[in-house]
Amino acid sequence: MTRLFIDADACPVKAEAERVATRHKVEMLVVHNGGLRPSANPLVRHVIVDEGPDMADRWIAAECGRGDVVVTGDIPLADACIKAGAAVLQHNGEMFTVGNIGQRLATRDLMNDIRASDPFHQGRGKGFSKADRSRFLSALDTALVAARRLV
Repeated sequence: MTRLFIDADACPVKAEAERVATRHKVEMLVVHNGGLRPSANPLVRHVIVDEGPDMADRWIAAECGRGDVVVTGDIPLADACIKAGAAVLQHNGEMFTVGNIGQRLATRDLMNDIRASDPFHQGRGKGFSKADRSRFLSALDTALVAARRLV
């Protein structure tokens, strides 16, 4: 049975993911450490994990597997989920894959090193646009259809 995992603490597309999960009749697990309003949707289950760094990530990585879809912007979590067999989607609709996760991890580590050596270096991430939201909706729909074929 396909499940949709949401790394929810900083996820800008929870409502959109819920609409797509409902349309596909897929259980959606919203994983966070509290403070989010629960959904009345019977397909949505809130999983509240202990406070602490990466607790939601650890829970998702331990629970997801083949045929599941994970939504996260966290690159190490994406790597763990890919290794577990899940499909992993970013908030902007881009997929993390076996073919690109190594490069993404290396870039993340490089940027961490640059910021550590120069505290005045600030990343300039782009904002979240309507086009990103639209691309996410389409990509999630596609990912759920593909994941259901695996189980």
